Amino acid sequence: MGKDILIVTGEESNNRLDTYLVKQYEKLSRSYIQKLIKGNHVKVNNEPQKPNYIIKSGDEIGINLPEIEELSIKPENIHIDVVYEDGDIVVVNKQQGIIVHPAQGNLSGTLVNGLLYRYGSELSDINGIMRPGIVHRIDKDTSGLLVIAKNNDSHKILAGQFKQHTVNRKYHAIVSGIIKETNATIDAPIGRDPADRLKRRVIGGGRHAVTHFRVLDRFKDHTYIEATLETGRTHQIRVHFSYIGRPILGDPVYGYKNPKFRLKGQVLHAKTLGFVHPGTGEYVEFTSSLPGYFNKLLKVLRSNCPREQ
Repeated sequence: MGKDILIVTGEESNNRLDTYLVKQYEKLSRSYIQKLIKGNHVKVNNEPQKPNYIIKSGDEIGINLPEIEELSIKPENIHIDVVYEDGDIVVVNKQQGIIVHPAQGNLSGTLVNGLLYRYGSELSDINGIMRPGIVHRIDKDTSGLLVIAKNNDSHKILAGQFKQHTVNRKYHAIVSGIIKETNATIDAPIGRDPADRLKRRVIGGGRHAVTHFRVLDRFKDHTYIEATLETGRTHQIRVHFSYIGRPILGDPVYGYKNPKFRLKGQVLHAKTLGFVHPGTGEYVEFTSSLPGYFNKLLKVLRSNCPREQ
């Protein structure tokens, strides 16, 4: 038996313990997971819990698993755009279309597969074999910056900053329609969509969610914005802009159907990432260039569409 230690992020909280573990270990059935929990092979903050225990952000979950599980995720020679690295962290610029870590139906081709090939065991193992080094995530079709932890001490410090919402995260996006305000804030709670458990929506009783934004440019039918996350809920920017009637251009879930541009996903890029370095204790900030598809779209909008000022 091997033991994994998982730390629940804010995005994962408010789920049942068994449901959470099924998502982490897609090869294990719910009934098997429940047997592990009931047999005290799973502990939350060093205490046994029932399968229906509702997990909270920061919960530390220890689970004993067969060693064979360690064979499930394989290293792959996948290109990784490394912006910065030292003995404690790696900052990468994820391209659009890449999933951050393996999950059900996606055991290969992820950022984690590439990280394992490049760094091997030189990654934190707090979040288990499925997510070595992964402190936070961005969606498959969102591009941009992520910080990876090389050791458990760094992981805990970084996770604490995300939990306390002290990480500086700025995203650039193009939304459908014109936003007249120059600067504004969307303060609306986000929870699971009762009609579709895979989606999120603004809903009463949802988790506190705040997005600040400013307009960078306006076009005939679109607006180029910079959004700053005060909180970090699942799909937060996508949900919030859909909520105000200005969905992210190309968003297949929360946007308009059949956009006139041939896009592979939402036009959303995690451009700036700032945090206190877990090793030095000093604030560091990284900025990435907009990806090619984003710049190409901006050029088209600026050259072909009269802009509204």
